[in-house]
Amino acid sequence: MKLSRYFANHARAYDAEMDDLVSDSEGKNVLDKRLKEKRSQLEFLLVMMDDSPEMLAAAFHQGFRFPSAKAMDLLVALEPEEFPAWDQLGRTITLAPWAQAMADRVLLEPTGEQFMVIAACLEYLYTRADDRSAPVDEDEDDENDNDIDPEEQEARDREDAGAAWMEEQGFDPKPPKG
Repeated sequence: MKLSRYFANHARAYDAEMDDLVSDSEGKNVLDKRLKEKRSQLEFLLVMMDDSPEMLAAAFHQGFRFPSAKAMDLLVALEPEEFPAWDQLGRTITLAPWAQAMADRVLLEPTGEQFMVIAACLEYLYTRADDRSAPVDEDEDDENDNDIDPEEQEARDREDAGAAWMEEQGFDPKPPKG
């Protein structure tokens, strides 16, 4: 799995937020209590949605289901400006009923769709923490990529990930260039 720079950076912040929620100063597991409290603060947390998405995303912890790990792996390789619309992710991401109610409120916000994709991706990465790899811009051992500018390679990687994701969603494959 490749991560976009965005998710490589924000996944660490989400992990830290979740670590803070798990236990108290005595080491007792207080996750359920703290999640309930965080979920009750939804309106307050909405103001942090754009600048600190991990703060609100944590309220959705355990509320996402990911029927297609392959599609999620492709999604976390994208930067936010490349995200598909939230309503196109029905076969890739589903929500528990309690999380759907929260999502309905979040989706009323101007950046709600983008946030929901971010929240789902952060939760996916948290649940797959052992499988994380380096950000997209690091070289793979592909001999043909040695002469390609790193920015051009990153653009190609994102385009390939987007095309593969679209195929996973049932769209026809993009014809090869040239």
